[in-house]
Amino acid sequence: MKIIPYGKQSITEADIAAVTEALQADFLTGGPRIAAFEEAFAGYIGARYAVAVANGTAALHLSAMALGVGPGHRVLTTPMTFSASANCVRYCGGEIDFADIDPATGLLDFTAVRNLVESFPPGYYQGIIPVDYAGYPVDMEPFRALADEHDLWLLEDACHAPGASYVDSKGQKQRSGNGAFADLAIFSFHPVKHIACGEGGMITTNRKDLYEKLLLLRNHGLERDPAKIPNYDGGWSYDLQELGYNYRLTDIQAALGLSQLQRAEENLARRRAIAARYDAAFAAGPVRPLGSSEGHAFHLYVILAEARKALYEYLRSKGIFAQVHYIPVHTLSYYHLSLPEVWNVPLSEAHYAQCLSLPMYPTLTEEEQDYVIEAIRAFYS
Repeated sequence: MKIIPYGKQSITEADIAAVTEALQADFLTGGPRIAAFEEAFAGYIGARYAVAVANGTAALHLSAMALGVGPGHRVLTTPMTFSASANCVRYCGGEIDFADIDPATGLLDFTAVRNLVESFPPGYYQGIIPVDYAGYPVDMEPFRALADEHDLWLLEDACHAPGASYVDSKGQKQRSGNGAFADLAIFSFHPVKHIACGEGGMITTNRKDLYEKLLLLRNHGLERDPAKIPNYDGGWSYDLQELGYNYRLTDIQAALGLSQLQRAEENLARRRAIAARYDAAFAAGPVRPLGSSEGHAFHLYVILAEARKALYEYLRSKGIFAQVHYIPVHTLSYYHLSLPEVWNVPLSEAHYAQCLSLPMYPTLTEEEQDYVIEAIRAFYS
């Protein structure tokens, strides 16, 4: 039986050639391909700066550090995300709260966030982490206005949304992660994401101060600029100026990322075409596609389904490995048992009870997609 996963990487001969060339070059890590990838990715997203790191979780952790998260700090995010979106705050000793979602999109609900922020004294919260769930871009403009009003920072988790866009109040198209409204944004290059590096991540920003801090933090906190080193003693000198991490990307991974980036728009168009076929197939049921937008990047294609668990098992019996995204973070043992807070997020819990991610990747064929569609119809018939 042929297996159809919910997502997978696409590796071309051009990708293999790029990685082979990197393996034969002078640098396997810390070389020129990393800077080239950063520059190209920043250009693609529309941000001023980009910092390549080891993975999306490292990107979140370094971002939280750069934004100054520490003990006593409290941050808001969505429970409908992978746990790393919340864990990054805990890594730094901060506390995390969860606001509910908009059931039409699965995104962090702005009104719920505003109500929480305004129900506590000034300074109770330090930041907000909106997530571009499934590739649906968060409209960051109202979050920016709220953040400015209450002296908060914004960290956009755009792991699902490279190439996604929305239109702001001035009619201008804004790409997810371009820094127009968020202080920082992060991306993942896990194999099932739009751009695969094996593992890898990127942080984008328009703020030079955060950019320079991130460069320091991703490489142990080491400074090698003679002008910034006290008692500089020669070419071997360095100084440890922050307690950083070894969160660097390799040139091998950067070579693969650069190659994949060349066809990012082509793959994005293919994802949208697949989503349009699903939309048409399910317009009259038996499942309900989660809402989308013109600028949706479709990392995931999420449906809301009755008898979701039975459908999941039935599809697996047919070789279709759909997936659930996500188990709400606040219900996971670490958050549910280890932290005293109780969060009221019924819409997130209702979403989880029905959500299912169908196969979505650029190399999914129409024949395979039709097989998925017919299997779903057969289950409900």
